[in-house]
Amino acid sequence: QVQLADSGGGLVQPGGSLRLSCAASGIALVDFAVGWFRQAPGKEREGVSCIEKDNRDGRYNSDSVKGRFTISRDNAKNTVYLQMNSLKPEDTAVYYCARKVLIGRDNFPLNYGSWGQGTQVTVSS
Repeated sequence: QVQLADSGGGLVQPGGSLRLSCAASGIALVDFAVGWFRQAPGKEREGVSCIEKDNRDGRYNSDSVKGRFTISRDNAKNTVYLQMNSLKPEDTAVYYCARKVLIGRDNFPLNYGSWGQGTQVTVSS
């Protein structure tokens, strides 16, 4: 059974950092592009970042996080990470990881499956 488990969220002050983890079981995550999405209350799920499959260097980052968030993978640990720096209150949301299962835009949620359960990130003083 394919499962993605996302973790690492929490409460952090503006300007702080967090690292989210997306650990996979049942699949080799290196065989898939993996994306991070977020959803704030009352808003649609938004694509944040995506890393290409295998060891390709391609990455997508939304304009709102460019220069602050970095996506990476550790194939030995079958895990994808999202390093979030210079966090802002508007980054507050539940963050989800998922594997890309359809060809198409990297930031389109319907192109993804095997969603993690979500991890809450709250940026507040």
